Amino acid sequence: MTDDHLDRLIRDVDPYRPEIIKRLAGADEQLLEEIMSTPKPDSVPARPLRRTLVRRLAGPAAAAAAVAGIVVASSVWSTPPDDRYAGPTGLPGVGTAAISGRELDLKAAQQHPRLLIDEPGWNATSVYGFAEESGTIEFRNGDRSLEMNWYPDEQYQDYYDDRLHVSRPEATTVADRPASVFTYSENDMSAMREPQDGTFVEVRTGGNWTRATFDGILTHVIKVDAESFLDALPPEIVTPGDVREEAARILADLPSPPGFDVSVLDNAGANDPYQFGAAVAGRVTCDWIAEWIRADSAGDTQAVEQAAAALRSSHRWKVLHDMNDEGDYPEVVWEIADQVADGDVPRSYQESLGC
Repeated sequence: MTDDHLDRLIRDVDPYRPEIIKRLAGADEQLLEEIMSTPKPDSVPARPLRRTLVRRLAGPAAAAAAVAGIVVASSVWSTPPDDRYAGPTGLPGVGTAAISGRELDLKAAQQHPRLLIDEPGWNATSVYGFAEESGTIEFRNGDRSLEMNWYPDEQYQDYYDDRLHVSRPEATTVADRPASVFTYSENDMSAMREPQDGTFVEVRTGGNWTRATFDGILTHVIKVDAESFLDALPPEIVTPGDVREEAARILADLPSPPGFDVSVLDNAGANDPYQFGAAVAGRVTCDWIAEWIRADSAGDTQAVEQAAAALRSSHRWKVLHDMNDEGDYPEVVWEIADQVADGDVPRSYQESLGC
């Protein structure tokens, strides 16, 4: 990234700079008011907070970086249209109102590795890809963290062979399953757990570790049932049963693209607030860009202006400002939205936003 590009990104973070205020004045502001007056998607009844485990089990990590946010958004939105109502693990979506939010969560958790750290002081701090074939949960305790990444079992051998270039494997056990430890450095290690129930897990250190402390914590990694796993997640994690309610809360502040269907969010899985915010804001941005392209091709000047006003308003979206201290995804949205509103559609916008 060049210095000029970095300066431009920093400048773009400020939604109140004069040129943005000018853009959102007058006609743009009137167009935006018309868009915002469109009825918002209905929310679902609020769900009770998750029960808190008496035993202290793990907690979420620092918010994900921009790249992680983009990758997650891509995994969420790449589901083929015909499969929109069933996630990668067959989760029920629209049309399954009889299924409670808790049941949706339990169904997703059943197909998750469900590994936790049964040791005081560890808290799960970041989760994404919960209902996907691949995902991550990160645990933190002081200056140390453990990241558990899971992948489909058919990828195990490729990952294992790749790790052979890191170090010689050393046999261990993780949650009553054979595993191999690979050493990157004296304080950076990973343990690859052999496949079970369709997935395998790689546990990777972060922060101040020694081989002795790593070996010690591996003895406290346990596999739990779906109920225990869900109860161990922090309340801010958005699980499948929370998606509609949380999406409606975020969308209330965003202009709805024409024909926007909140059901496209049903496959968002379970994510920390940053990841879920990227999924929702990314979907809305992608849809407004698609509308701008459609209107421009059709010569529909009014629709082009409406789409441009909606995209420029992204500088005021609360969800992006809530995320901005923890990652770069908001800046990516603002830069691309401004370019499209000015009549220049970046060729790589879909990849960048995760459309």
